[in-house]
Amino acid sequence: MLSISKQEQQINEEIRDKEVRLISDEGEQLGIMSAEEALKIAEERNLDLVKIAPMAKPPVCKIMDYGKFKFEKAKKEKEARKNQKIIETKEIRLSLNIDTHDFDTKINHAKRFIAEGNKLKVSIRFRGREMAHPEIGLTIMQRAAEALAECASIEKPAKLEGRQMLMFMAPKGTK
Repeated sequence: MLSISKQEQQINEEIRDKEVRLISDEGEQLGIMSAEEALKIAEERNLDLVKIAPMAKPPVCKIMDYGKFKFEKAKKEKEARKNQKIIETKEIRLSLNIDTHDFDTKINHAKRFIAEGNKLKVSIRFRGREMAHPEIGLTIMQRAAEALAECASIEKPAKLEGRQMLMFMAPKGTK
């Protein structure tokens, strides 16, 4: 039978093992004893008995303040989430008959996105008879790649997928 591990540790009366290895609240080993004895020691100190290593033989339990332990753990997780940098993928859409000024404006937007540390998706949608000329789209993609070459590297080269040509770029240094 496959067991799914729980996030929460077993505490106090939930521990049903015959023998446990006990660690005190100061971190010193108190030895192997029955779960009932360990629970009595924890209750004498007005603390909780928490199973920290359930797979060990015998399981390892520690005497601690479980509420404080959960609070500290949540605080650490929140701090770790705060320090993460979320990378978004921003998109610029070009067209086959784009004018030079429009192209430059889109490239400036793309440079700003990359400077913020985001990845970039460059797309061209082919409409109607434009599907007959994918090579024009490829030259526009190459022009965009050259214009962004100093600040971004190509992560995925231009590729025609259905009626769209897509290319992905990432800030230089990240790959």
